[in-house]
Amino acid sequence: MTTVNLASYIDHTFLKADTNSKQIEKLCKEALEHQFYSVCVNGVWVPACRELLSGSSVNIAAVVGFPLGANAPSAKAFEAARAVEDGATEIDMVLQIGQLIEGNHRAVEADIAAVVRMVEGKAIVKVIFETGLLNDEQKITACKLSEQAGAHFVKTSTGFGVGGAKVEDIRLMRANVSSAIGVKASGAVRDRATALAMIEAGANRIGTSSGIAIVSGGVSTAANSTAGAPEENSQY
Repeated sequence: MTTVNLASYIDHTFLKADTNSKQIEKLCKEALEHQFYSVCVNGVWVPACRELLSGSSVNIAAVVGFPLGANAPSAKAFEAARAVEDGATEIDMVLQIGQLIEGNHRAVEADIAAVVRMVEGKAIVKVIFETGLLNDEQKITACKLSEQAGAHFVKTSTGFGVGGAKVEDIRLMRANVSSAIGVKASGAVRDRATALAMIEAGANRIGTSSGIAIVSGGVSTAANSTAGAPEENSQY
């Protein structure tokens, strides 16, 4: 594990409400410099990222239904389609958390499937669970529903909810999807040791604003974390 190319696992993330163009420029510059797998941004910033990353191998992921997952399925599908039209090749969508907890599995699967169908052949879809709000049975159900709906990844957290990525959740999620489905650890992954532990547990991707600290073996601080972490309410 010590020889793993950590940069190739990292979705370099900036999702703060007060994000501005200079911060997006910095995010993309860092992604290019360190060759992170992608940048992960809110949809409004996708066109800027497309321009800044043009000609590079760095991908663009856009969040959908973020961070609550409580949007109408048609709204999520439209948001995903627009993000792809603007240049995103990956969609990180939040599932209907309340519906999942209530046991309305048909609604949860339909919500995911609507987004998958809308971007089919154009982008991969990652489904965010917000694991801190779920018990193990609900996490397993979310895994099954995501795969049945045609999603390509399952993902732990938004970074804005309760808790973040945990090794035990990554193991649980990895065990309950097929090998064709990826697992993304996101939320509170801020150092190399934590990132390696997530990968060893089965994560295929790491969502973090602390990518530079992770690849350099340093510690995430306000100076070297893109999102200005650590903050008390920041899980990324």
